[in-house]
Amino acid sequence: MARKRKSRGRSKGSKGRQETVPCSRCKRMVPRDKAKKVTRWVSYVDPYTRRLLEQAGAIIPKRKVVEYYCISCAIHYGLVKIRSRDERRLKEKMA
Repeated sequence: MARKRKSRGRSKGSKGRQETVPCSRCKRMVPRDKAKKVTRWVSYVDPYTRRLLEQAGAIIPKRKVVEYYCISCAIHYGLVKIRSRDERRLKEKMA
């Protein structure tokens, strides 16, 4: 069977089986090392009110949101681009 990538799309090395995490969009269970991880900070307050409160000297707390996406959803929502074989090889040579 031909394979497209040396790592088969995983980043586990020789660690063995990885735990699975649900995709944030479609709820598919994906190995943690294969899923695309997106971390962002979310404020409890809407941006306009937050700006006013910060000008008044208030400190607005934020929380960290970590989301995992399966490859299909990551491509669909533009988190990952489909690259040609030549572009993939350029990345491998640089790394």
